[in-house]
Amino acid sequence: MQASLPGAQRRIALATLAVAAVAPGLLWREAHAQLAALTDSDATAGLKGALESGAAAAVKLLGRQDGFWGNDRLRIPLPDWLRRSEKMLKLAGFGKDIDALKLGVNRAAEQAVPQAQELLVSAVKSMTVTDAKAILAGGDDSVTQFFAGKTRAPLAERFLPIVRQTTEKIGLAQQYNGLVDQAGALGLGGSGVVRIENHVTDRALDGLYFMIGEEERKLRSNPLGASSAMVRKVFGALK
Repeated sequence: MQASLPGAQRRIALATLAVAAVAPGLLWREAHAQLAALTDSDATAGLKGALESGAAAAVKLLGRQDGFWGNDRLRIPLPDWLRRSEKMLKLAGFGKDIDALKLGVNRAAEQAVPQAQELLVSAVKSMTVTDAKAILAGGDDSVTQFFAGKTRAPLAERFLPIVRQTTEKIGLAQQYNGLVDQAGALGLGGSGVVRIENHVTDRALDGLYFMIGEEERKLRSNPLGASSAMVRKVFGALK
């Protein structure tokens, strides 16, 4: 049986355990105290700067050739209903059509994404002090959730006609949409069967918010890397 620790060592060990037990609470209170010390104008200005920067970076990365097509994580796949038939269609001689559609849906998303810049900036400008402090004290994806909540619906309206303009030029996309419409008329479509332009628009928005989230994670993990002194000050208080 292990010998008991001498009195002094035992007291040190107990003190160490006590500190470890309360450390998370202390860290939480310290972070909130640092946030509270920031003025409302500091918090809002720093966050607005961060959001504008992150949104611009996301749009720039995705709204160019190969922004989606060249990114293994964000490349937009064919709709599930069509993807399940891919092998059969290729055997039937539609291999080139499938390949053209795969590239086309990603090109459509790349062309639509630049339309997001204006609405994302408008969302930033509409931010209140309450919004700013809630985001700063929130989770690691609170910025991303703010953008999605403010802009997803209006962005879908902007993306859809641009995506449709590209996909309607692809013969296989037209055929697929025809089948979707027929299935819907017969009540056979289900929630997962949508027209090609709706599928692409939804996935393009997912990719945009994912990329904004990546920019947010970079900033939270390394606020000193931010170009703005105010952004560094605000996000540095969260470290």
